Amino acid sequence: MENFAEVFKNRTKKFAADIIKYTQGFHKNEESYIIKKQLIRSATSVASNYRAVCRARSDAEFFSKLCIVVEEADETLFWLELITEAEIYDDSLTKPHIKEAEEIVKIVSRSRKTLKDKTKTKNSLN
Repeated sequence: MENFAEVFKNRTKKFAADIIKYTQGFHKNEESYIIKKQLIRSATSVASNYRAVCRARSDAEFFSKLCIVVEEADETLFWLELITEAEIYDDSLTKPHIKEAEEIVKIVSRSRKTLKDKTKTKNSLN
């Protein structure tokens, strides 16, 4: 059975690929182009930075990269919510991506908090 890090690495990469496919149906106008570019950038950053988390050489590097993943996942969620609110694209096609982005944000935020708590406990024992 695969470990969590490997499963989540594949999940974030699939999320990035799904976002790229999703944006291929956007209208060809300036607004859509700008949002599409930002959305793809943030979604692919989630996947690439999570890979970096898995290769971290220290707890500090791990925590730093994890913080980037949280920020990028939240930014991806922002762009998806904006697409819905501005009615840029079909809401039924956007909702599944919002759900996945929300889940990714929750998972990495929880991981970050757990690591932060462990670090506090470890430091208080020293």
